[in-house]
Amino acid sequence: MSKKPTLLVLAAGMGSRYGGLKQMDSFGPSGETIIDYSLKDAIDAGFGKIVFIIRSSFKEAFVNKFDPILKGKVEVEYICQEMDVLPEGLKLETDRTKPWGTGHAVWVAHNVINEPFGVINSDDFYGRASYFQLAEFLTQDTSENYAVIGYRMINTLSEHGTVNRGVCEIENGKLKSIKECLKIGKTHEEISYTDDLGKHVLTPDTLVSMNMWGFKPSFFQYSEDILRGFFKSNGYEKDELYIPTVVDYLIDNKILDVLAIETDAIWFGVTYPDDKEMVIEALNKLIKQGVYSENVWQ
Repeated sequence: MSKKPTLLVLAAGMGSRYGGLKQMDSFGPSGETIIDYSLKDAIDAGFGKIVFIIRSSFKEAFVNKFDPILKGKVEVEYICQEMDVLPEGLKLETDRTKPWGTGHAVWVAHNVINEPFGVINSDDFYGRASYFQLAEFLTQDTSENYAVIGYRMINTLSEHGTVNRGVCEIENGKLKSIKECLKIGKTHEEISYTDDLGKHVLTPDTLVSMNMWGFKPSFFQYSEDILRGFFKSNGYEKDELYIPTVVDYLIDNKILDVLAIETDAIWFGVTYPDDKEMVIEALNKLIKQGVYSENVWQ
């Protein structure tokens, strides 16, 4: 499998909790967005095409920002995730204004991706090593299997409060399930969360999904089939279809395996305005360590 893989960047969020388009906010010393670092790492790792999933309302801003940077380095596509972009034959009457979720966001790229591809969130920093691990899977694995990049819990916690994480259940190196665990915190060297069943303690090495995936083109047909079922349900007015929902369906029905690729990379992201200072400090630390230059594109 020699064709270069594609990186699909989920960037259609409106940043309601952040108070603006965090995808386009500057965090690096030369005005870099988090996406800039993701793209630099991906290109260095061997990805040959970048596909942005965005909204039409800010497409021009994305094109103006990234076209000059990426010209001559990698192929680029901009795809808009809008309410009316649906599988053929579906037409929904709804007052809803929020997109249908990450499962739908990946599906809308089905016309422009014909090769193995990775998926990331635009506002998450995944760490340089993870892109090389993801690219290796996408270029070397000749099966129809998928993969999730699993982060150690200790490398994804926040000093500013509790976090929600997709805790992975792993069996023989394969993903068995993902459970969304809420308000995970670290106190007195213990990592734990509490739900209706009580308190649960997690080990620092517990693997969690941060929405970094490796898929094959077959994902588009599977996700379309599940989308059709989703839209036939009564919940589509308020619910979203998430990537793990699609993945869990494929695992539960023994359609394919999802490999769990553990990474030592440290993840950080931005959800609230108060997160910005932490991200800037983390990037400056990596620059001082020589991982990135003062201007990531030079």
